Amino acid sequence: MNIFRKKTSPKEALRSSKRDMAVATRGIEREIASLQMEAATRILARQLVRLRQQITNLQGSRAQIRGVATHTQALYASTSISTGMKGATKAMVAMNKIEMMSESIDETLDKDEAEEETEELTNQVLDEIGVDIASQLSSAPKGRIASKNAPAAAASTESADVEELEKRLASLRRI
Repeated sequence: MNIFRKKTSPKEALRSSKRDMAVATRGIEREIASLQMEAATRILARQLVRLRQQITNLQGSRAQIRGVATHTQALYASTSISTGMKGATKAMVAMNKIEMMSESIDETLDKDEAEEETEELTNQVLDEIGVDIASQLSSAPKGRIASKNAPAAAASTESADVEELEKRLASLRRI
């Protein structure tokens, strides 16, 4: 204690005591506020960590949903292609049937025309050569020939003539 100091009156002591208490109270309140801020900061930090984890999880879910959507779109595209291919196959089968029918009709008509043309050309060639089939057939012998050696000789000459005519006819057909 200071001896040179004035004695304080009770009023001043009360005032000083109030001031000291107010200062101490403010210090405690500051400390409480600081602790509350620290606790609130910790709580907010935990919430921030949780929010970041939730954001990461949601981004992963979004990526999975996009992957599923892409996969679904690819499946739809392949289904569309498959449907188109089925339609194209049906159309090609129908066209093949029509083409085969057309070819068979053309072949039949060509054969008839070719036979007629061949017959006409054969008659024309024979006419040019001077062979008249009708007159030769009317002058050909009818019935059997009595001699046994004669048929063999006649058959060999006839077969030679027939072979020669067949060769000529074949060469004409090649033309």
